[in-house]
Amino acid sequence: MATKTKEYKPHDKEKFMGKRQLAYFREKLRAWKADIQRESAETLETLQEHNLNHPDIADRASSESDRSIELRARDRQRKLISKIDQALARIDDGSYGYCEDTGEPISLQRLDARPIATLSLEAQERHERREKVYRDE
Repeated sequence: MATKTKEYKPHDKEKFMGKRQLAYFREKLRAWKADIQRESAETLETLQEHNLNHPDIADRASSESDRSIELRARDRQRKLISKIDQALARIDDGSYGYCEDTGEPISLQRLDARPIATLSLEAQERHERREKVYRDE
């Protein structure tokens, strides 16, 4: 099934969120999650291998700065995994691919580019405009 899913691309002429589309997005999300988890494990190994006790203060500061950046990236990855898990749950409950605000289908192009999307492009733009207005006040 994985091979068929990789060759398949969803298109607008088929039933929206039919079995094939759902299988495609499920596989895409699972592969993305596996990649993130693999990268995270590699980051942890790298952090454990590097000793922070450098005799030179500049080397120590540089090393601590690198470690801080890696930890922030890992935190973003942890949050992304949570969003991927939420998207997989939406596939299971039948709500995947539909805008949380309007209930309308999210475009296949948007879902292919951002499979964790919960808002249609129009709803996302409205949300960002409102956010900007509140931030500017």
